[in-house]
Amino acid sequence: MSIQTAPKPASAPETAERGTALAAPQQRPRTPRQFTSKAVVHGILIVFALYTLMPLTWLLVAATKNYRDLFATNPFALGDFNLWHNLTELFAHNDGIYLRWMGNSLLYTVVGSLLSTLISVACGYAFDKYHFRGKEKLFGLVLVGVLIPATVTQLPLYLLASEAGLVNTYWAVLIPSLVNPFGVYLARVFSEGYVPGEVLEAARVDGAGELRTFASVSLPMLAPGFMTIFLFSFTSVWNNFYGALMMLNDEQLYPVNLGLYAWQKSVYQQPELYPLVIVGSLVAVLPLIVAFLCLQRFWRSGLTAGAVK
Repeated sequence: MSIQTAPKPASAPETAERGTALAAPQQRPRTPRQFTSKAVVHGILIVFALYTLMPLTWLLVAATKNYRDLFATNPFALGDFNLWHNLTELFAHNDGIYLRWMGNSLLYTVVGSLLSTLISVACGYAFDKYHFRGKEKLFGLVLVGVLIPATVTQLPLYLLASEAGLVNTYWAVLIPSLVNPFGVYLARVFSEGYVPGEVLEAARVDGAGELRTFASVSLPMLAPGFMTIFLFSFTSVWNNFYGALMMLNDEQLYPVNLGLYAWQKSVYQQPELYPLVIVGSLVAVLPLIVAFLCLQRFWRSGLTAGAVK
């Protein structure tokens, strides 16, 4: 009769080592093809980064030069650091007309973008949450508006503004900026991803009207989407050069980009304007940078709306 003995239990260190060996994933050595692909991707990203940053770098360097150094030195070589002098000349030239242009741009952009974003969010919310006859056909018409370039509509807008007596006024630039078909499209996407129908039904059961539900319940939920659309609209209105060129003749009403264009046309007769155009362009870029940096967390969260269902 044979006697079978029980196997000796493994000690705790041996069990831990065996579990670690089983749990640790086997790392495959990277092949040369993987290293090559990664290097190519990084190289492409570096080229695009340089392509994007080079004009801004040149603008920052050129803003430190006077008229002579702009043409006598290397484009990316610092001058005698006349940035403060150039800024002083910029803000003092022609009784401070540049500050007036900046104020006009801020008025057109902030007021126009806020109203445009609010209208777009309300329209997108309505297209998403309400059912009415011809909704999809009307939304298709909005999408057609996305495909039409803004420059194509400037002449009809000018004729309408002329008939209404709005040419060469603030309203001629503000009113067209309120229409944003792409913002309506984005707002509908954000509404589908951020505002559950159950929450709206609960608000209606509690006795809230439609306007109260939108203002108190839906709009706070759409805050990331609101800021994303606002940034798109802010950038579009700030860079709206052709619309202002068509509508305005009085330089007191110019936005900053149209004012710099007027100076640029005069540099051959007034060479001293050349440094002012450059430093003015640098100052004109700063509001866009500040707006993006302050609202980038909303930008990132808003761009992921609808990505995960």
